[in-house]
Amino acid sequence: MREPDAAFADPRQAVLYDVLDDDRSDLEVYVAIAREVGARRVVDVGCGTGSLAVLLAGEGLSVVGVDPAAASLDVARTKPYADRVTWIHGDATALAGRPDEADLVVMTGNVAQVFVADEDWSATLAGVHAGLCPQGWFVFETRRPEVRAWESWDVAPTTVDLPDGRTAVVSRTVTEVDLPFVTFVESTTIGEETLTSTSTLRFRDRAEIERDLRSHGFSVSDVRDAPDRPGKEHVFLARVRD
Repeated sequence: MREPDAAFADPRQAVLYDVLDDDRSDLEVYVAIAREVGARRVVDVGCGTGSLAVLLAGEGLSVVGVDPAAASLDVARTKPYADRVTWIHGDATALAGRPDEADLVVMTGNVAQVFVADEDWSATLAGVHAGLCPQGWFVFETRRPEVRAWESWDVAPTTVDLPDGRTAVVSRTVTEVDLPFVTFVESTTIGEETLTSTSTLRFRDRAEIERDLRSHGFSVSDVRDAPDRPGKEHVFLARVRD
């Protein structure tokens, strides 16, 4: 697996993630789906700073949060209900062989797109499958490539007030579009210090994702629109195949 981006792995940037991306209404659909499928044991792959994991723990579910960025997990552990979550520093391959198989594995925040290499994506799907109980659910989102979302990703330098009274100047620039790959650079300047993070995402279309799921032992039960981003993303509901 490739190393996590600096936005998540650099402690100086990880502590800013929730401040700079504070609207997590997108997580409500995953809490609702957990209720819909009757999940009691949930694994959040690519949990980041733990926003969804602690929400699910607050619902009384047994939750495991998995992420390769230790700095993000450090932030997650400070949140309410974090003591009810089992935090694992690693990726989906760490799920294989765990005795407590999950009813539901989720990947939010378009985590599915960070697996740019075929072998990493394949290993992730295999790890998720290994961590699920028979008939267990795998639910995740990904942007629809035909929408070309990256065309609106550039952000001119913008001042943001931080909770500690400081201000930050943030910006984002798409530096390369070589489909199915899109690369962008985010910059945050606080005082005299400038922090940067370079990210590359892969845009897979629906047919490719459904094919990959089937080849890794899943059946696709439903593909939904993301309610908070209508027409822009797919939410896949897949199930371990008998």
